[in-house]
Amino acid sequence: MPYDEAQLVRLAEADRAPVLFTLDGAPASALEGDTVLTAILTQRRMLRVSDFSGEPRAGFCLIGACQDCWIRTEDGARLRACSTAIEAGMRLLTHAVVNAKAETEAGADADRRHGGQA
Repeated sequence: MPYDEAQLVRLAEADRAPVLFTLDGAPASALEGDTVLTAILTQRRMLRVSDFSGEPRAGFCLIGACQDCWIRTEDGARLRACSTAIEAGMRLLTHAVVNAKAETEAGADADRRHGGQA
């Protein structure tokens, strides 16, 4: 199943006010009162990829007791997706996007240290 399909399907409470946010640079919307985890999983199948296996993750305990749902905002702040309420204007990055950006920056740093030669 493609990862860009929703993991969660909203069946009730669909009449709450919409909340607009950005997910990996793309516009997205959730409903007032949603957690960040719910907001993301109503958009796609995974929250992030595992640091250890590279496999997709969609949360684990869902109550803030584990370490499975940490993501970052565009300004680098970490947040726990399962216990943080979505807010209008949030600019969220999944772990895969954060890792890709870090790898790109690390490569650019290495190029600068070696005079532009790989």
